Amino acid sequence: MPATMTKTHQITVRVYYEDTDFSGVVYHASYLRFMERGRTELIRALGVEQRELFDGETALGFAVRKMTIDFLRAAVMDDLLTIETRSVEARGATMDLEQRVLRGEEVLITAQVKVACVGGGRARRIPDGLRKRLMLDD
Repeated sequence: MPATMTKTHQITVRVYYEDTDFSGVVYHASYLRFMERGRTELIRALGVEQRELFDGETALGFAVRKMTIDFLRAAVMDDLLTIETRSVEARGATMDLEQRVLRGEEVLITAQVKVACVGGGRARRIPDGLRKRLMLDD
């Protein structure tokens, strides 16, 4: 059985031309895609394939309900970025996450994200096994 979330999950992404604007600076919406990948890989690291949730008896998915982003510094083409994702709280149908985008040790973006579990067009309780794995060990 996968471990309970006890630390920050990390993935690495390279900035490609398609992620930038005309000047070679990362377009702001590209960070949303990078952070989505981070959240998806966090769930996968906890032993849950989102496709399994989506294709299950009660099809479930995750939708961003609220996101607060602080753009601190810009990334540029060919940068290697680290996307950090940390579970803060998981209860009922929502989970709160903190995310950061870094270039080396330099923090470029911080975000607070509230994600809702949804199915059939309505909020649904996060499956117990996943919610327990998302909870931090203090």
